[in-house]
Amino acid sequence: MNRQLSMEFVRITEQAALRSGRLMGVGDKEGADQAAVDGMHEQFAKTPVSGTVVIGEGEIDEAPMLYIGEHVGAGGEEVDIAVDPVEGTNLVAKGQNGAIAVLAIAPKGCLLHAPDMYMQKICVGPRAKGRIDINASVTENLKNVADAMDREISDLTVVILDRERHEKIIREARAAGARIRLITDGDVVPSIDCGIQGSGIHMVLGSGGAPEGVLSAVGLKCLGGDMQAKLLPHTEEEVKRLHAMGIDDPNKVLTLDDLVKGDDCIFSETAITDCAMLRGVRYFGGGARTSTLVLRYKTGTVRFVDTIHRFGDPKPAVRLW
Repeated sequence: MNRQLSMEFVRITEQAALRSGRLMGVGDKEGADQAAVDGMHEQFAKTPVSGTVVIGEGEIDEAPMLYIGEHVGAGGEEVDIAVDPVEGTNLVAKGQNGAIAVLAIAPKGCLLHAPDMYMQKICVGPRAKGRIDINASVTENLKNVADAMDREISDLTVVILDRERHEKIIREARAAGARIRLITDGDVVPSIDCGIQGSGIHMVLGSGGAPEGVLSAVGLKCLGGDMQAKLLPHTEEEVKRLHAMGIDDPNKVLTLDDLVKGDDCIFSETAITDCAMLRGVRYFGGGARTSTLVLRYKTGTVRFVDTIHRFGDPKPAVRLW
């Protein structure tokens, strides 16, 4: 893909964050999501790609825009698009940390067309690459990751969604001595953070949405991290959807290369509310400031983009607060 597209995709997540951020803390998660969808859709119309949304807001009858199968872009190279206009709608509605606007792009046919079902995941950074096994116990994975990072298990911080279904792995991780950070929503942010040295996050465990898993996989691939996953169908209809995707074995272990193929992909996340590595949207008289992380696998670049947006008359001096 053309390297210039990276900044085009940054503009898309920035617009989503700017629109959604206006509704931070007002208790309207649907409104925050729709505002982000509108911002993304408007910016996609100016972006020189011929994109197909393979992970989006739902099927065509569930979402007015950015639905699975929708074609977006102003024309150009054919690409697959995975998008979540607001990862953490509850977080925006409640004014809590960790909400982002996020998208991932890869050449056509390179992203797993993940159905909207649960996915078991284990995510680590570059230093633990090749040392995880989703079929092994939590304790064994913690030991292997600690060894790879030349640490004790007690030095590791593991992020897990605070859900009843995770009680067993939480107990086992605690018994092994790991430090646990429970989150209420949004597992893409910590999955990406564990790929960045200095973030303080070393592993993400548990089950969450399969679409979010593919988004995380793109970011981790760009960062040189590692991830394994399993789709978790709970109904016959979900099993049929897997078969339609060409996955005959629901227990198949999906690696990074299964989730995102090829030698090029781009990931962009813009913070709506404060995150560990990014600051949320800050509005001021006549403008706003955003923080974005943009990654590209082919070049290995990791960019933190700090942007001042001026609304209306562009002549007033830029403010940095």
